[in-house]
Amino acid sequence: MNMNKFQTQTLKAVQILKYSLWLPSVLIWLASTVVLTYEDSLAAGLSSARTMAMGGAFTGLASGVNAAKYNPANLGLTGYKNSGLQLIGISANVSNNSFTLGDYNKYTGAFLTESDKSYLLARVPNDGLKLRADVEATAMSLAVGSVAFTLSGVASADINLSRDVFDLLLNGNSFGDTITITGSHVDGISYVSAGLSYGRSVYSNGSRQLTIGITMNYLHGLGVQKVMELRGNATTNESGFAGEGQIISRNAIGGSGYAIDLGTALRLNSHYTLGAKLENLRGSISWDKNTTEQGYLFSFDTMTVDNSGEDYVLTDDYDKEIESFSTSLPRTLTVGFANTSGKFLWAVDWKQGLNNAFAVSTKPGIAVGAEWKLINLLPLRAGYSVGGDRNPVFSFGSGLNLLGFYLDAAVMTGSSFSSSSSKGAHFALSTGLVF
Repeated sequence: MNMNKFQTQTLKAVQILKYSLWLPSVLIWLASTVVLTYEDSLAAGLSSARTMAMGGAFTGLASGVNAAKYNPANLGLTGYKNSGLQLIGISANVSNNSFTLGDYNKYTGAFLTESDKSYLLARVPNDGLKLRADVEATAMSLAVGSVAFTLSGVASADINLSRDVFDLLLNGNSFGDTITITGSHVDGISYVSAGLSYGRSVYSNGSRQLTIGITMNYLHGLGVQKVMELRGNATTNESGFAGEGQIISRNAIGGSGYAIDLGTALRLNSHYTLGAKLENLRGSISWDKNTTEQGYLFSFDTMTVDNSGEDYVLTDDYDKEIESFSTSLPRTLTVGFANTSGKFLWAVDWKQGLNNAFAVSTKPGIAVGAEWKLINLLPLRAGYSVGGDRNPVFSFGSGLNLLGFYLDAAVMTGSSFSSSSSKGAHFALSTGLVF
């Protein structure tokens, strides 16, 4: 296809998606707000409960509405064109890189001995305590044959707390100590996406079939915060405390953009399918509403307990309007292989981040999952994923399939089957109809 023609068609599709988004985006924003309100008690995962239960290994299995999200090329495969309507789906994740649920239950509210403090500090890596929260809500997504229309709302926050700060909270400060916050950061983004997906066959020979697919997303940015610079230190010396620091962040409330996903799928035979998806080949949000830069600078010298109320801390803060700016979405490549026939289905996915961007790691990740349909009414699912920037986790789930209606639920544990090994809370629920 001529590149100029492709760009023209892409922009037309984006405009169509843009004007179809307004009413559904209100519903999705409300759903996202509900989940974020309870994010301290809920947990996270993937956009469909079936996918989350299988550890995220779904590239070779996704059909219908799910194909639009995990591999649009599957919409062109014979047997994958499942027409249906996803009424609503909610997934949430709150996680950290240091402490398990068992640690939380044991030490919260307890008197901490020196041994307890040493144990807790040893759990925090040298690059700091990392906290992550992700929420995704989907509503009224529709698939008909080789075409799918999807709506989703996404909110994500990424926080890193310097190990020195955590040490200060546990042990206080002593003479000669230097505490630094350099390396800490706080980033967050939320947006609503309306996507149009299409898949078609380009080769077929017996049971073997090759397909390609594309998803074009219009993105409506809700808000973003990006810390551009965060540094600071404080030292305890003979005359008191001395230190300095600076925080600069870039913020916006409102923007728009688009993203393009490409996929391909090869059904080797009636039992096995190989697929690949390139997510956000082109993807960014241009923030042009309420764009500001906020800065806070401080310094102090020979500050003591006696004079801390005086003007020994020199500060300078500002809040100014800035020109519009863009946020690039993470570009990732996922390759999956799956057994697609019989009562026992399984899949393996390999995922690789291709650029350094918010909420993505260039470290590869692997996910494996299985579904057992001993009773079609109540399928059993399990999975395991490791690598990337996430903790290794086991996942489990089930569902109810009754006369075209489905209700799926999933949870994740930690590095063992016990929920006490989980370094966060993870949950997903989705429901809909298959025609």
